[in-house]
Amino acid sequence: MKLKIETSKRIELVDITSEIQEEVRKNEIPEGICLISTRHTTAGIIVNENESGLKEDILNLLDKLVPTSAGYRHDRIDNNADSHLRAVLLGASEALPILEGKLELGTWQRIFFAEMDGPRNRTIDITLLRA
Repeated sequence: MKLKIETSKRIELVDITSEIQEEVRKNEIPEGICLISTRHTTAGIIVNENESGLKEDILNLLDKLVPTSAGYRHDRIDNNADSHLRAVLLGASEALPILEGKLELGTWQRIFFAEMDGPRNRTIDITLLRA
């Protein structure tokens, strides 16, 4: 299955939890694993809390760890090396358990598509495996 989203900023965290939960529900998977992944090399998939201050902190941390225009060699090609490097830190997928037909998430856990080089039209792959 594919989930298509449109990002609106160069760097942002988009909460996709509801859309992923809906796919699990529609496919009537009682128990199994949900794999959420992106094929984009300038984006990631993460799980964390959807609190505005924390989301800002995450983006600020990434900016401190991988500053824009820091003389990266890849910038000679298309000037987005920071986006690729940030995506490396985040990872391209998350695997989550499905129990009783629902994603097994902690109280505050949400699933995010992490855009590092937007705005763009993006595709997220959802793979559901029955136990």
